[in-house]
Order: sequence, then C-alpha cells, then structure tokens
Amino acid sequence: MSKSLSGIRVLDLTRLLPGPACTRMLADWGAAVTKIEPPEGDYANRLGLPADAPAAQISPLYSLVNRGKSIERLDLKTDAGQARLLDLVFVSDVLVEGFRPGVMDRLRLGFDALSKHNPALVYCAITGYGSSSPWAHRAGHDINYLAMSGVLDQMGERGRPPSISNWQIADLAGGALAAAARISAALVAAKTTGVGSFVDVSMTHEVAELNIIAEHALALDSLKPRGEDWLTGGWPCYAVYRTADERFLAVGALEAKFWHVLCDALGKPHLKALGNAEGIAAMRVKKELADCFIAQSLSHWTEIFDALDCCVTPVLTLAEAKQHRLFKESP
Repeated sequence: MSKSLSGIRVLDLTRLLPGPACTRMLADWGAAVTKIEPPEGDYANRLGLPADAPAAQISPLYSLVNRGKSIERLDLKTDAGQARLLDLVFVSDVLVEGFRPGVMDRLRLGFDALSKHNPALVYCAITGYGSSSPWAHRAGHDINYLAMSGVLDQMGERGRPPSISNWQIADLAGGALAAAARISAALVAAKTTGVGSFVDVSMTHEVAELNIIAEHALALDSLKPRGEDWLTGGWPCYAVYRTADERFLAVGALEAKFWHVLCDALGKPHLKALGNAEGIAAMRVKKELADCFIAQSLSHWTEIFDALDCCVTPVLTLAEAKQHRLFKESP
C-alpha cells in the first residue's frame, strides 16, 4: 500500500465509525495518527460486546477502525488537557473531530482558535448535516442521512419498503471516504501555501453528491420507482437471481458483449436483444432467466461463469469472501 502521507501527523478526536474509519485510511496511507480519547477511554471499545464479556475484551469494531494509531487520553475540559492538545496541534498537520457543531468552540479548541496556534492546520469536522446548515444541531445516524439525501428511497425491491444496507453508505462513503479525500486535497494546499483550512464534511450532503445515477435520471425526468430503474432491478442484464440451493448469482452484464456471452452460455440466444428490456418485457426475460438459474446450484453456475467473461459472480457470504483467493492472494 502506498505510504504517500508519510511524515503527516494527524490528531483524531472522533469516535464510533465515520471519523475513525477516515483516520484509519490516513494511517494506512502513511500518516502518523494519534487518537485522543477521554480519560475513561472510548466507549466504542465495548460496542457490540455481550454484557458478560471480560473487562479486558475489546470490540472488534474498535480494533478495526483504530488500527495503526497511537492512543493518548486527555480531559479536554481541563486546562491541562487543553494545554496538551495545543502542544500536539503545534506539531500536527491535521485534526479530525466528529462532535456536534459548537462543542469544540465552547472548549476554545475550534478551528479559529487552533489555526492561530498552527496556521497550516487542516481542521476537519465530520457532521451529519453540516456545521452551518439549518439542521446543524440535529442528531442522526446513517439511516437518517440516507433518508434525507434521497438515497434510501431508491434502495430495495419493487413495491416494497426501502431496504437498509448493512454497509453504512453515508457514514463510510459520505463520511470517512469523503473526509479522507478532502483532507488530502487540503493538505496539498496547506503544504503549498502554508495556510490551513476548515474542511466541513456533511455526510448527508456528501452522499447526495454521490447519488449520480439517480440524479442523471431525475435530470432527464426518467427517475423510476424503487426497484424499477435500470440499475435497481429494472433491466434483466443487471439483477440478482436465485439458485437451486437458495443462493444467489449477481448478473452485471450491462454491455451487449457480456449479455450475449451470458445468453449463449444459457442456450438462450433469442434473448440477446432484450438485456435492457423494460416493463412487462423485462419481467418476462427475468422470469425466463430465473427459471433457468433456479434449476442448478450456485457451485454449478460458478464453475460455468468462472470460465466466461460476462460479469456474472456468486453472491458470497462475508465469511466466504474473506476466504476467497481474490482476497487471500492479493497484496
């Protein structure tokens, strides 16, 4: 993995998922990350553990998002804790926090105060709705940010309620990834000019900006209901199909060349012109494919499509994915 941020020092004042995942990326890219925790430690280190778990046991979530970091405990409500943080800020390049807007200012540790101490500091605040938006002080979680951005409404099957993903899209794409990218860009500017900046990452606004396909359809006045758009189950060539052993295949044969290979593999050349059929025609094609795939097991279909270049893969469980050679043999 590239260590392009080697020599960069980061202070991580965040907890739970978006902020720690962001600074884990920065650490993976070579930055030296110091995680600042309260005197009692980060409550996330027990998150998800059973009530009778041994006192020394650490939550896997905490370990996953905080690997590669050093830990320092400070009480930022005390003069001593604030003085120590200022010492760290003086020799750091980046500070990341995930408090509600105004918390750091009340501690006299907001961007304006810290930038006087270190003018080149990149200060990133990760919030649900933005530091200065009308909803700045509202609480929320991933499901709320997806709901408010218009993303959740598009997720799920035709005629059914929105589906909740087990992958925190807003937290990780709109929060961690967006923050890491924007911090990296701000670092380039700071190293060039000697002047830092305030990076305001709203998870709701960031994930809305990433909702590109739906925005495209909306601009053309062609946005379809949940489960009926071309990438959400509307087209036969891009859908999930059940197998005989109650497993699933992911078919992503969007391009005609891939769809044609798929049709030939299934002995259905008459479907070659119908990969992007819509409406009733699409339902008929999907039914024909579904009847075909349900006749054999996942292993049967995996063996067939492993030898073909047509974007068809098994839907793996997480445990299976971790053991797959794609990950086991990757650098």
